[in-house]
Amino acid sequence: MQKIVPFLWFDGNAEEAVNFYVSIFKNSRVVSVTRYGDAGPGVKGTVMSCTFQLEGQDFYALNGGPQFKFTQAISLFVNCETQQEVDALWTKLSAAGREDQCGWLQDKYGLSWQIIPTALGKMLGDKDPKKANAAMKAMLRMKKLDINALQQAHDRG
Repeated sequence: MQKIVPFLWFDGNAEEAVNFYVSIFKNSRVVSVTRYGDAGPGVKGTVMSCTFQLEGQDFYALNGGPQFKFTQAISLFVNCETQQEVDALWTKLSAAGREDQCGWLQDKYGLSWQIIPTALGKMLGDKDPKKANAAMKAMLRMKKLDINALQQAHDRG
């Protein structure tokens, strides 16, 4: 059992969101669904919570009601090895959501994601500050990150 599990609060659409996320990521599955019983507080038979895994990472989703909303103060960071992976995840997760700067997006449920190529960390960590700064400047101008454009900026550094 994973010691620390992200806990996501939804307003009645936890099961829908969980199924959406599981459909996008490989090595993912719904582990369990718990429904409200006679004691409530939700309507008997409706989904109270779901446990699920994305790429082997455990998550917990609760239909907690309208009291709390997601903010950009927390996001799910996804390491991507290829541009194809960046493009596919970006397209699926941003659909009916919002594209933000620097590889960030908000999905249709309001949850923020960072779709980040692993190559970016290497560029930003380059010992040559001119190259690292050039990659940073290029990233700051992008929404969805473009590995080739980042690499070209880095190399020109």
